[in-house]
Amino acid sequence: MITRVTPLQKGTYKQPNIFGYYGDFGGAYIPEMLQRNVEELKNSYISIIYDDSFQKEFRELLKDYAGRPTPLYHAKRLSEQFGTTIYLKREDLCHTGAHKINNTIGQILLAERLGKKRIIAETGAGQHGVATATVCALKGVECIVYMGEKDIERQAPNVARMKMLGATVIPATSGSKTLKDATNEAIRDWINNPNDTHYIIGSVVGPHPYPDMVARFQSVISEEMRWQLKEKTHLSGGQAGSELPTHIIACVGGGSNAAGAFYHYLDDLSVQLIAVEAAGHGIDSGMTAATTQLGKPGILHGSKSLLMQTEDGQVVEPHSISAGLDYPGIGPLHANLFKTGRATFLSATDDEALQAAFELARLEGIIPALESAHALAALKQMKFKTGDKVILCLSGRGDKDLATYMNHIK
Repeated sequence: MITRVTPLQKGTYKQPNIFGYYGDFGGAYIPEMLQRNVEELKNSYISIIYDDSFQKEFRELLKDYAGRPTPLYHAKRLSEQFGTTIYLKREDLCHTGAHKINNTIGQILLAERLGKKRIIAETGAGQHGVATATVCALKGVECIVYMGEKDIERQAPNVARMKMLGATVIPATSGSKTLKDATNEAIRDWINNPNDTHYIIGSVVGPHPYPDMVARFQSVISEEMRWQLKEKTHLSGGQAGSELPTHIIACVGGGSNAAGAFYHYLDDLSVQLIAVEAAGHGIDSGMTAATTQLGKPGILHGSKSLLMQTEDGQVVEPHSISAGLDYPGIGPLHANLFKTGRATFLSATDDEALQAAFELARLEGIIPALESAHALAALKQMKFKTGDKVILCLSGRGDKDLATYMNHIK
């Protein structure tokens, strides 16, 4: 558990200040060429996304296209294993196989209203790339996705899906050839094409207003969780159930699924928020992505947050078996949750995630994404009471990771 630096305060966690800071983290550290684009977003995103016509189209697409609401599933055999009540928020059942579609639907509608005709995106595991390619196909808009060369090799099914949907997939061949490098390439593209291009960032990272904007689009996850849990815990005799679980668990790379799962509970201090990072081969192995354990404040991809870096400020190459968690930083919202102690940050190794994935498959008939498997692995690190109500965000399904899983089937 974290030693809290200051007492938790109600109502201070959900949204950044006017400069885009969550506590000490956030802001917009951008080159001059992007100033106009980012200012345009910052000045217009709230009025656009809460306009009645936007909300009507957004909600209709979430329901009829993405398949929301996603179920809140009582995993009975998994619950028996841990002696408590565990619910899985089934984001794996969204169209495209992960929560990423929630954000891309929101951002393509925003781009449409801003008059942007060209979309770029970065992707690690490929789920955000697929979700971006999907909404671009839906709207008939040009789509370019940057993806690390290493991730292209280990996520071949998602690369094929993006190409089938009409996207151009461009490999990032520098650095570790993973998510960080794909993000670098996408930002370079945006600098070179500022007028007609909108950058759909896939997580709660990047310059303000992206962390807040993505969190708002993903907040539909916890919005549904509240009324779904109330229904699930409805007692006989007409007594109402509770909207509040005791714990919410989610994996964190940049942190979009965790932001969505935590969002409508951030100010309910009785709810324990558990974020699970990728420990890779072990926190002290030199091959890890456990940012909060090893990171220090710094600037990455347009915002101030925690990131793994050397003494002279060079970014340390991360490692995780899961491409979506293979990132050296963390979103500023989560950095603030870590620093204030509002959320507890745990980590799971590659081997622990693999073991948890096989366990869920055999207990519940659900094959999770390797990212989600890290959240599942954290269950073994925690002690639950019989009466606890635990919600775990199953952020994606494991189809994309079958090649990795096959290498470990005995």
